[in-house]
Amino acid sequence: MNTPNANKISFGKAMIPILFLIIALIFTLQVFNGDPHIPIIASAVVAAVVAISSGQSWKDLEQGMIETISMSLQAILILAIIGMIIGTWILAGIVPTMIYYGLKIISPSIFLVATCLICSIVSLATGSSWTTAGTVGIALIGVGQGLGIPLPIVAGAIISGAYFGDKMSPLSDTTNLAPAMAGATLFDHIRHMVYTTAPSLTIALILYGILGFKYAGNSLDTSSINIILNALSNQFTISPFLLLPPILVIAMVIMKVPAIPGLIGGTVLGGLFAWIFQGAGMTAIIKAAHYGFTSETGIKAVDELLTRGGLDSMMWTISLILCAMCFGGVMEKSGMLHALAAKILTLANNTGSLVLATILTCIATNFVAGDQYLSIVIPGRMYKNMYDELGLHPKNLSRALEDSGTLTSPFVPWNTCGSFMHTTLGVHPFAYAPYAFLNLLNPVISIFYGFTGITMEKVSKNKADGEIA
Repeated sequence: MNTPNANKISFGKAMIPILFLIIALIFTLQVFNGDPHIPIIASAVVAAVVAISSGQSWKDLEQGMIETISMSLQAILILAIIGMIIGTWILAGIVPTMIYYGLKIISPSIFLVATCLICSIVSLATGSSWTTAGTVGIALIGVGQGLGIPLPIVAGAIISGAYFGDKMSPLSDTTNLAPAMAGATLFDHIRHMVYTTAPSLTIALILYGILGFKYAGNSLDTSSINIILNALSNQFTISPFLLLPPILVIAMVIMKVPAIPGLIGGTVLGGLFAWIFQGAGMTAIIKAAHYGFTSETGIKAVDELLTRGGLDSMMWTISLILCAMCFGGVMEKSGMLHALAAKILTLANNTGSLVLATILTCIATNFVAGDQYLSIVIPGRMYKNMYDELGLHPKNLSRALEDSGTLTSPFVPWNTCGSFMHTTLGVHPFAYAPYAFLNLLNPVISIFYGFTGITMEKVSKNKADGEIA
């Protein structure tokens, strides 16, 4: 975006809305138990006041907000479609089938490995780390306790698996939010994350295998797992054929099919499979796509797992993106982001140091702002132009945002994610953090790639607009 007034804003003035945002977020999230939307809008007002007092016009700032919002419209459309996919896929039995077969692979000899894999499958199917931990995670905590495995280790395996899907699933809001902030496309972002996430998961599984070896002879109490399995099989027709839609979505990612038509196709498949396998009528399909699916099995864990999705479910995240784009648009158009970036560039003047700065900023935002979304939104808008100036493809930035912002959020006790996991699993974040191997390894691997240049794809400036649109 053009920032003709960049030289009129000093670093000190640019820090005023940033400091206001930090303070407003701390009070709103921690003291008043509010959401981040209003503090971000208030910070946009403060930024506009600072800019106008420096001689800039409201018309230019308003245009900046409109231009920045337009950059996020593709992500907003994708989020809306994904809400519809989740609703129809649950109604069709696609998500329940993935969960059902995931729970079937449990074995005492590989309990920790199985726990991580099961949570990975469920979180990939649902796109939610919270839903995964709050349902199958609770069941697995009970099983681990029965096996005599220390709960922090079990919780660490649950967290690793849950955040694998939160990071990699196209159904996850953070997976869509990160490329929206960076200017990348959804499927480019997912493919690029494989380079850091695949080795992280592989090493994590090896470590869980080593840790779990001494518990191999213990007996497994599967009663809590069987309750979930029976509830799923009673409510839905479970069939391997229902795995076809997610396989097709993965194929579309590999084949570089554009996200919007590909995901629309996934929604249509969800409705079709709901009719064929579950006998759902058009009324039920439309309601699931719009308002989400409501599970009424009477089993709390299953109902919490499957009551979700729908177009309406994405409005919270969409409204957050719009608020963040207003703030980012004022900061960018006024030149404040340029002033902040110029200061950071004095330290982060190469690819490795820029990736390191991005990851440290995301982690710091998780600790200061206490919100996973903001650890993606704020650094994403701050560093976008810096990646452009170094000729780095936006997917490098979106990957770094998720490698750190998404994965370190459950480590912070006062962060929304850390607080939820603590309450849900009954284990303090500082206790399970040393065993959440995926979450620990991913940022380190990302930094390593930054300094070595491995997988750090560049893009020529004269082609940038066409490639990242």
